[in-house]
Amino acid sequence: MFKYFKIEDFDCQETGNNLMSTAFIHKLDELREVCGFPFRPTSGYRCPIGHSIEKAKTNPGTHAQGIAADIAVQGGEQRRAIVHHALAMGMSVGVAKTFVHVDIRESTPVLWCY
Repeated sequence: MFKYFKIEDFDCQETGNNLMSTAFIHKLDELREVCGFPFRPTSGYRCPIGHSIEKAKTNPGTHAQGIAADIAVQGGEQRRAIVHHALAMGMSVGVAKTFVHVDIRESTPVLWCY
């Protein structure tokens, strides 16, 4: 169904549930293709009632909507490539030291740092 990922790659780490958007995973496949190097999601779906991060929020975030993932990065070159291509694809991006968050929220795409 997907070129680079399996649906199980996005299971909630605390419940095992998975309501990921297939459209999002296809978009992540496209991002992986244009980056030209393998990467792995470290966080995908987060159950809004079972994941500790989501339970603490007033409104479920993009992970709980199944339209976000955190991608492990090793070094600035990978980080830059993922950020560059994700932004070019219209995704929202959050940049951290060890990962890059990407999502396909419906509002205007945003960029932030952790």
